[in-house]
Amino acid sequence: MAALDGDLGWTLGVVFRAYVRATDAAVGDLPGNHRGYQILKAATEERPESQSALCQRLGIDRTVMTYLLDDLERAGLVARRPAPADRRTRLVVATDTGRDRLADLDRRLAHAETHVLSSLDASDRRQLKALLGKLAGHANSLDPVTDACTIVEDLATHHP
Repeated sequence: MAALDGDLGWTLGVVFRAYVRATDAAVGDLPGNHRGYQILKAATEERPESQSALCQRLGIDRTVMTYLLDDLERAGLVARRPAPADRRTRLVVATDTGRDRLADLDRRLAHAETHVLSSLDASDRRQLKALLGKLAGHANSLDPVTDACTIVEDLATHHP
């Protein structure tokens, strides 16, 4: 595959595939998989002011968010509580079990990332992540992603 080594699309695709496989294994049976992790992370560390704000922050459709939260709540990882200022507004709050699970997931995901980037030393890893962040920010400014589902749908329509 040496002929494709310099092809950005092939390179990104191979790395993305490896990353998804490694992180899928790390996330395991978490309800909602990666989205469930993002919700749990936001509910623990960002404490969004409403369920609606959480949808906007993560780019998840409101209907999809409801199902994800139902699953996470049944698993005892989050709870929906009325907001003190407006009881019609729901806050998504991580439970103690959810915070413990998040700490374990963070460790597992860090290990998965290290595995995928193992051919790079620590300095190169930091530089790669910084450059990818810069590139992603620019690409998003040209063609904003407002819903995370759009990324998957775009990939699926371009690659049968």
